[in-house]
Amino acid sequence: MRLDDAPWGATKLARRGGKHLAWMAIALVTGFTFVGYFTPIRALLADTVALRLSSWEAFWVLFYGAATYGNAGYLREQVCKFMCPYARFQSALIDGDSLVITYDTARGEPRGSRSRKADPRALGLGDCVDCTLCVQVCPTGIDIRKGLQNECIGCAACIDVCDSVMERVGYAKGLIRYATGNGVANGWTRAQMVRRTFRPRVLIYGALLLAVASAFTVSLWLRSDFSVNVIRDRSALARVDDSGGVENVYRLQVVNSTEQPRRYRVSVAGLPEVAIATTRDLDVAANAIGTLTVRAALPALHAQALPAGAHTIEFAVTPVATPQEAAHTVRERSTFYVRH
Repeated sequence: MRLDDAPWGATKLARRGGKHLAWMAIALVTGFTFVGYFTPIRALLADTVALRLSSWEAFWVLFYGAATYGNAGYLREQVCKFMCPYARFQSALIDGDSLVITYDTARGEPRGSRSRKADPRALGLGDCVDCTLCVQVCPTGIDIRKGLQNECIGCAACIDVCDSVMERVGYAKGLIRYATGNGVANGWTRAQMVRRTFRPRVLIYGALLLAVASAFTVSLWLRSDFSVNVIRDRSALARVDDSGGVENVYRLQVVNSTEQPRRYRVSVAGLPEVAIATTRDLDVAANAIGTLTVRAALPALHAQALPAGAHTIEFAVTPVATPQEAAHTVRERSTFYVRH
């Protein structure tokens, strides 16, 4: 605050400029890290050092860097007050028995300054010396003495600074502390507040959170290292070759989500004697997408035995495993058109 009120000079310019330069550096690292989720980060770092980033990579690094700088370096507490959804969730989930940061109004009021040697009871004062340090250290600028507010992010900076003031003036700590609204209003002990933990609201929320966490864990456990997308050739549904057999053309996209290059083997099933006319493996780089054009063929005898129209087939894509690892197969359905 003293720096804000001071006139502009070399010292103020250096401190303000240094702060914003530091925030810009942190913001650019944040943008670089975000893009590193989509571009292999080692290659991204090498391209950045060599100044050969693609236009889209450079754009997103700068975009998310600017967003980070705008939020953390410029808007700051306004993000917590007006943009962050945490406060809205908090106000909907808590009740009078939730453990929150509270100000003991009965003990602190009426507030007022006094000397350290003065007896606050004789002066008709509570323990709060009205130093306003709890407001000054709050990153969102709220006064916790007015009660819990949406802007509170639970950082507990007000608890720490209030305890230090209470220690200096010789009063008991805990004027601002973690407690429940009902506990402070009724003068409950910590044990009495803890006994209110296992109430229906907590049990229901806990069960929902456990279900979501379990579903997330199972999804990670069952997650495949690669995925497959089958796209039919739109130019022709089916082609009859010279022998009377029927061919359909597909484009297979294989997404390799691992950190190593992999080779994949493709097969097809679902109809009698259906097979891939052009058999070859597909090599896909680490964290990349590989594309393979596949011709599925049905011999003439079996094609004539089937009615014209669409029939279901299934492509099976299997990584070529090393002796140290087990391969698993991803299956993707598609349609095979028969024409006579």
